[in-house]
Amino acid sequence: MRRAALFPTLLFLLTGAASARGQTFPQAARPEDVGVSSERLERLKGALDGYVSAGLLPGGVALVAREGRVVLHHAFGQRDREARDAMAPDDLFRIASQTKALVSLAMLMLQEDGKLLIGDPVSKYLPAFARTTVAVPRSGGGYDVVDAKRPITLRDLLTHTAGIGYGTGVAKDRWEAAGITGWYFAHREEPVRATVDRMASLPMDAQPGEKYVYGYNTDILGAVVEAVSGLTLDAFLRSQVFEPLGMRDTHFYVPRDKAGRLVTVYSVGQGGLVRAPDGAGMQAQGQYVDGPRMSFSGGAGVVSTAADYARFLQMLLNGGTLDGVRLLAPSSVALMTTDHVGAVYGVPGVGFGLGFSVVEDVGARGTPGSVGEYGWGGAYHSTYWVDPAEELVVVYLTQVIPATGLDDFGKLRALVYQALTGPAGR
Repeated sequence: MRRAALFPTLLFLLTGAASARGQTFPQAARPEDVGVSSERLERLKGALDGYVSAGLLPGGVALVAREGRVVLHHAFGQRDREARDAMAPDDLFRIASQTKALVSLAMLMLQEDGKLLIGDPVSKYLPAFARTTVAVPRSGGGYDVVDAKRPITLRDLLTHTAGIGYGTGVAKDRWEAAGITGWYFAHREEPVRATVDRMASLPMDAQPGEKYVYGYNTDILGAVVEAVSGLTLDAFLRSQVFEPLGMRDTHFYVPRDKAGRLVTVYSVGQGGLVRAPDGAGMQAQGQYVDGPRMSFSGGAGVVSTAADYARFLQMLLNGGTLDGVRLLAPSSVALMTTDHVGAVYGVPGVGFGLGFSVVEDVGARGTPGSVGEYGWGGAYHSTYWVDPAEELVVVYLTQVIPATGLDDFGKLRALVYQALTGPAGR
């Protein structure tokens, strides 16, 4: 076990162990003390409240921290519209693909422990991937299946360049027949390793290393974590990440005594907000309370709070340490937050690191921010980013899928940066 396991969460709660900045995170600050305007932050709160008033969002939670101090932790709208249940700052959200960064962290931790190298072939840990194939479209329709030109590596998975989608590509018929499409896993009554091993026999969408294809890559990495550590992904992340970082409200499946804090899922479209149906599925409430609790999806399975996820991000911003606990060396954080794919990612001014996008050119991207900023989001309409140049952490959680026609992500970004009135480190 890692050294982090030697420091139970209770120790931090009792001692208030110091962070790299000498204070426990998250700790509130007067915005002006860290170069943020209180008056201008009200514009952001007003805009978020306005989406609720207009019937465009049911509610959410936004958290903004600068220089390791929280300047905004705003719950708006309702957790359950039908019950008229107001949103609370510590409510639980399905963070979907925000799970990916947590598993990427786990991979770098295992590399630092000498248990693997990210350049290793996946088959070294998951033998089912010793031979993989690729579906190649025919000009007249249909497709051929050919051998992969080289083995898939862990780094391919970390950068989504392994050629593995979400089962909806060229060989969709075979993935559907195998019962593996879409990112939702909570209904599965089998360990994630069993699902992942079946994936290995199916034709992929592109040759390894040749194309950015967003898909099951991080679910496969979760199975690697299990194979290397001898623990379930749930047990590894809980003992090596969540507990050491004090992320007490982060789980794969919601504990029964916290079920009342899980935010309701809605869809939004031309007809307004509609409550998602109960049960399994990507556009349902999901089985995060009443499901089989067997499949731990490294790609999209975690439930968390804004404050918990901000602790994880602040640890990265601090160079791998938080409140006296070091999970990674600064060099590993730098590796995670460096562009690894270049033009393969295909977004102007943006590359992709080990688990999230990385900004290379602010002008080419065309929105406020800084070079070196990294972040991602989740299918239930959540987003996050870390801006090292501004010492800024932003977490924004809602539960809307699909979120047709919303522009709140753009407004959030513009209104966060307009509230910065002085340089970081003042």
